[in-house]
Amino acid sequence: MKFEHSPRALEYQEKLLAFMDEHIYPAESVYAAQMAESGDANFHPPILEELKTEAKKRGLWNLFHPHEDAAWGSPGLSNLDYAPLAEIMGRSPYLAPESMNCNAPDTGNMEVLQLFGTDEHKEKYLKPLLAGEIASAFCMTEPAVASSDATNVQLRMDADGDEYVLNGRKWFASNALHANCKVLIVMGKTNVEAAKHRQQSMMVVPIDAAGVTIVRGLPVFGYMDREGHAEILFEDVRVPKTALLAEEGDGFMISQARLGPGRIHHCMRSIGMAERSLDLMISRAQNRVTFGEPVANRSNIQDWIAESRIDIEMIRLLTLKTAWLMDTVGNQKARVEIAAIKVAAPNIALKIIDRAIQVHGGGGITDDFPLASFYAHQRTLRLADGPDEVHKRTIAQVELRRISPEWNKK
Repeated sequence: MKFEHSPRALEYQEKLLAFMDEHIYPAESVYAAQMAESGDANFHPPILEELKTEAKKRGLWNLFHPHEDAAWGSPGLSNLDYAPLAEIMGRSPYLAPESMNCNAPDTGNMEVLQLFGTDEHKEKYLKPLLAGEIASAFCMTEPAVASSDATNVQLRMDADGDEYVLNGRKWFASNALHANCKVLIVMGKTNVEAAKHRQQSMMVVPIDAAGVTIVRGLPVFGYMDREGHAEILFEDVRVPKTALLAEEGDGFMISQARLGPGRIHHCMRSIGMAERSLDLMISRAQNRVTFGEPVANRSNIQDWIAESRIDIEMIRLLTLKTAWLMDTVGNQKARVEIAAIKVAAPNIALKIIDRAIQVHGGGGITDDFPLASFYAHQRTLRLADGPDEVHKRTIAQVELRRISPEWNKK
């Protein structure tokens, strides 16, 4: 087994690290100032557009996209080559991914449109998404049902002539409050009489369609994230039947195809947040003095530093193995590893961030450092794209069947 990165991956890592040092990190204070001055939690700061322009110039655009396309700057990197790049972006999660058009949920939505969209969808939505001109949101989770089981979704998509009529309520539609959001990808039920996993469909819905109401943006641990996590009401929303993605009844299948790559991207970025938190912890420990000597001299702090390095290396190796499996045998056969990293990465990142907060003292829970927002982000990730318990269930079922192949088959 080889552990070195490919020459292509190393080339992009070098370019990306330079971009982070020369533009992203210096822009963080500019970003904060522009957001504060605007007084609008969903303001789109000009610094982001400046960074996007620079990223395009440097060939650091659409790095996530698995298909090579010179027109949109996509180099067609493998999951294994993209993994260290997503990790680097995760060190500045509120600027770096979007500045390179590699931010969720747009990445997953672009892949859905690429794989399942019609020519009309691609022209109207995919092209401007690839160009970074618009944003999109994904509407699956609902407040009235346990959405960790996607078959529970209740939003109705009833056929009426050449149209579908949508009625229901969604929430945690991330990106729906983004200033540039133009389209929603919505999952709902088209046929409640069909087999359990064939009742759901997905459709593209313009965010300004009649009957679509943004009820509110949901705070996450008190943070009103710039892109927003919206509660959305659909009341007699009419869309043409051409809004359908793939075929009627393919909604569950599309959701599984979409969430696999999205989950590993989240985990890659989590490692980046953990790395930056470790750097901040070390710097703080070396520069703060208690009882006559640096905090870094304390044995418990040295234990935290050592344990954090061990933790990061373990989750990085599992994430790289998962990326390699996705490239070589496909997402379905890598489902246990995808589930494992989705549980492990946020939990390990949380542990390291928590240590860093403790070393920072009171400063760690303020916005003077990124640690508090990192913590909120990672704790949220234990629920986003499926809670820990669902992923553990996936792993446990595979393990149980390994010993007893007929175990609980349905």
